[in-house]
Order: sequence, then structure tokens, then C-alpha cells
Amino acid sequence: MLEAVLFDWGHTLMDFVWDETLVEAGVRAGLAAVGAPDDAVQTVADRYRAEARLSDWEVPEELEYAPLVRQLLAAAGVVVDDAQLERYLLAEHEAWAPARRPASMSHALLDALRDRGLKTGLVSNTMEPRWILLRDLDEQGLADRLDAVVFSSDIGIRKPRPEIFRRALDELGVAAERALFVGDRLVADVRGARDVGMQTVQAMWYRAEERVDGVEPDFRAFTQFDVLNIVRRLVGET
Repeated sequence: MLEAVLFDWGHTLMDFVWDETLVEAGVRAGLAAVGAPDDAVQTVADRYRAEARLSDWEVPEELEYAPLVRQLLAAAGVVVDDAQLERYLLAEHEAWAPARRPASMSHALLDALRDRGLKTGLVSNTMEPRWILLRDLDEQGLADRLDAVVFSSDIGIRKPRPEIFRRALDELGVAAERALFVGDRLVADVRGARDVGMQTVQAMWYRAEERVDGVEPDFRAFTQFDVLNIVRRLVGET
């Protein structure tokens, strides 16, 4: 019997639209927050692109973002203490707000699942610190609708590594075979969740990832409402 439904975040419960111009905008906002001149913007932005490995999402270990930012700033002649680093990170993150677009039906879907007595969870690959990400979840109205939240930045490893899925399942107190995972990526989400014993749904409403040999979801959902229909079938609703 199904007991929990877990979700990816980006391109699943929200859309994330990459905007190259926001790299500089984020750095500029961060520098302003710590009172640093903006003549370091291009230097920090260029090293950010090179060091953060933004085009490589399949690496197994998560990047430690806060220490990286401190190093990037120091290389540009901007030395920050811990409080200043937090201000920089928050200002930079807030500059990226236009790239984050919550899905219109996420609240209704999560509420419908919880109304059926199912637990809900989030497992997300992200290098940013937990305290910032929890602010996002709260602002998006998702925090109170999730029973467990695990970020790769919490534990230093990324999906599809099994440990990150098991961490979420342990927090929920649910066995893998009684859980369903919903995510858009075939390797990170579908294969990763499948390999620990969960049933899987590929989320197709934001993007349709190309097929990967040997990776096939149990279900595909073209809208968030399709996920609810899949769950209704699994729990035996008529």
C-alpha cells in the first residue's frame, strides 16, 4: 500500500528558467550587500561559471557553495566574514527570484495527497545552503505541505546516489516499496528512486527529457493532475 509521495523540486514542483544575465545580477547584488565595489562583478561571475560546474548535473558529490563563494570573492580582493557571507548569499539568491516559477497546481496536488493520508517529501539537488532554500519553500507555500525535505547540500551527495533517497525515506519513516517518486530527470530522479525500490513517475509538464537506455519510469505524467490520478489508481480509489 502506498504511504508516501516524494518529489523533485526544480522542473517538478516549480520551474527554474536559467537566465545568463542573472549571474552578473546576482554577483552585483551580493557585492552591494557587503558594501564591496562592483568592479569585481565580471571577475567573480566568470569564476563562478567555471568553478560551479553549472553544466554538469550528474556529478555524485555536491559542491559546497558557501566556501566556494568565499574563495571567489577573496580571489577578487573581497574578504568577508561569516555574517557578510550570509548577506552576500541571500542577496545573490534573491536576485535569481525571476528564474524560480512555482507550478500552479503544486499546492492543490500536495493537499490532495495529504488529504488521503499520504506523507509527502522533497529530494532536491542543489548546492545552496539549507537556510536559504527553506525560505524559498516557505515563500512558495510548500514548506507546510512537505513532511520531509532533503537537499543534496545537506549531506554532500546528489541524486541519483541512493543515500539521498534513503535519507528522505528514513525521515518519513516509510519503506521504499511503499513510496512513489515524481521527478523530471530520467537518471537523477527515475533511475535513482527506482534503484532504491520506489515506484517512479516522470514529470513531463515542464520538459520532456530524452530517453535514456535502461531507464524507464513506471508512469509518465503530463500534468500535475496526472500524478493524482496515478496515486488514486495505486491506492485503489474507484
